[in-house]
Amino acid sequence: MTKILSAAVLLLSAPAAALASGGHGPDIPPVWIAPFALLLLCIAVLPLAAHHWWESNRNRALVSGFFALIFAAYMLLSFGTAGGAALLHALLYEYLPFIVLLAALFVISGGIYIKGSLAGTPLSNSVILIIGGTLASFIGTTGASMVLIRPLLRANRSRHNKVHLVIFFIFVVSNCGGLLTPLGDPPLFLGFLKGVPFGWTLQLWKEWLLVNGLLIIIGNLVDQYMLDREEKERKGPQLERALRHEPLGIEGWHNFFFLGGIVLVILGKGQGWGGEWPLGVQEALMTALTLAAYFTTKKETRAANSFTFAPIIEVAVLFFGIFITMIAPLTVLNVHGKELGLTEPWQYFWGTGLLSSFLDNAPTYLTFAATAAGSMGVSVESQKYLAEFLAKGGAQAANILVAISCGAVFMGANTYIGNGPNFMVKAIAEENKVKMPSFFGYMAWSGCILLPVLLLVTLVFFR
Repeated sequence: MTKILSAAVLLLSAPAAALASGGHGPDIPPVWIAPFALLLLCIAVLPLAAHHWWESNRNRALVSGFFALIFAAYMLLSFGTAGGAALLHALLYEYLPFIVLLAALFVISGGIYIKGSLAGTPLSNSVILIIGGTLASFIGTTGASMVLIRPLLRANRSRHNKVHLVIFFIFVVSNCGGLLTPLGDPPLFLGFLKGVPFGWTLQLWKEWLLVNGLLIIIGNLVDQYMLDREEKERKGPQLERALRHEPLGIEGWHNFFFLGGIVLVILGKGQGWGGEWPLGVQEALMTALTLAAYFTTKKETRAANSFTFAPIIEVAVLFFGIFITMIAPLTVLNVHGKELGLTEPWQYFWGTGLLSSFLDNAPTYLTFAATAAGSMGVSVESQKYLAEFLAKGGAQAANILVAISCGAVFMGANTYIGNGPNFMVKAIAEENKVKMPSFFGYMAWSGCILLPVLLLVTLVFFR
C-alpha cells in the first residue's frame, strides 16, 4: 500500500521533467501543481461557502478561467514555445474531443423524451439501473446517463428522499456500467486507439457483474429503507403514490439514429476507416450530427424533457480549467511513474483508480498503461504499443491491463470530477430540485459504499 500512497506524494513533491505527452520537455516545479489543487478546492468548498454565487455558470467560468490563466501564463513565460505546445495539446487533443463528445451525447439524448413513467418503487428504480448499466457499455456512460436520468427523476417525483437514487445512478450508469467495450468509457477508447483489440474488454464481464450487481443490490436496500422511513415521516400513503405510473412511450425516437452515428464515428476513428483521421474530423462529424439532431427535434419534446444547456455549460467551463491545470500533475506521473515500483495488478488497480478519482481518468489510464508497458521493455513510441504489450507480456500483461482498466472506470465514480457524466447528472438533478450533496458529501457516500465493494474486487480478482 505504501507504493500506492507514494503516487500521491509524488504529485506534491517530485519535479516534472517532461510534458504530459510523455516526451522530453521543461521541468515544472512542484509548486505549479497548486493551481490544479486550488481549483479542485474551489469546486469542493464554494458550493458550501457561497452557494448562490456559485450557482451562476458565469462565476464558475471566472474561477476556472482564473486558475487556467495563471498556469497558462506561467507555461508561456517560463517555457515559451514548449509551454505553448503543451497548452495547445491539452486543448486540442484532450479537452476539445472530450467536450465535443459529451456535448453531442447530451444534446442528442436531450431530444429523446420517454413519455409517462415507471413506478417510483425500489424494484422499478433497480430496473432502471440494470438497463442503464448495460446500455453504458454500448452508447457510453454519458449517453446512457443522459437518456435515463430524467425518466428516473420523473418516476420518483412524488418521493421526498431522492438523493440516494441519483448517487447510485452515478455509481452504476455514469461509471461502472461502461466497462465492457471501448464505447463505454473514454479510458477504454484510448486503450483501443493504442492497440487493445475492440472485443478484449468483453472478458471483464466478471468484474462488471460483481461491481454493478452489488451496487444495484445495495441501492435497492437503501431505497427500501428510505421509502419505509418516508412512510413513517410523511402524511399519506407514500408507497401508493410511488406506485402510480403512466403508460410509456418515446418521442424523438429518431435521435437514436444520431446516437448510432456518434458510435460509428468513434469506431471509425478507432479502426482508422479511410486512414488516419486528421485533427478535427471526428469533432466536425460529431458536431454535424449534434446540429442535425437539435434542429430535427421538436421544441416541445425538449421542453418536456426540461432540456437546457446549463448542465453542459457547467461541465465545459469547469473542465476547461481542470484540463489546463492538470498538465502539471499528469506530467509528474508520466515522468516518475516507473519510480513507483508498481508490479502487482492490485497496485495498478488502486494506483490508477485513486488518481482517476481526481485527475481525468482517460490520461491517467494511458499514463499507467505506458508505465506497465515500459516495465516490460515495450516502447510507447508506437501508435499501437498496447497490442505489443499484450502480445509480449502474456498473462501478466493482460492481468495488469485488466487492473488498470477496472481502476480507471470504477473509481471515476469516487468524486464528481472523476468522470464527465458525474457533473452533468448532478446538474440535471439539481435543476429538478434534488438537493445533491457537496463535493465532500458525495465522497462520503462513495467512501462508505463504493470503496468496500472495490476492496472486495481486489480480493477476488487482483490478489
